[in-house]
Amino acid sequence: MMAGAPERAGFLATMRAVLWSFVGVRKRRDYQDDARSLDPRAVIVAGILGGLIFVLSLVMVVSWVVPG
Repeated sequence: MMAGAPERAGFLATMRAVLWSFVGVRKRRDYQDDARSLDPRAVIVAGILGGLIFVLSLVMVVSWVVPG
């Protein structure tokens, strides 16, 4: 790697950043660190995965609460 290039974040760090973005609360410094270290393709995959998990969990809760 180049001397000044930021180190790429792993998948768990990407998922954590995406989950924080779902909540909508983030420090500016953390946001800037994420913007430097996260791979856009990994963020897209993590966002789709997080959205899918969220929707499926809502469907499960609704099917559990609403009878038949």
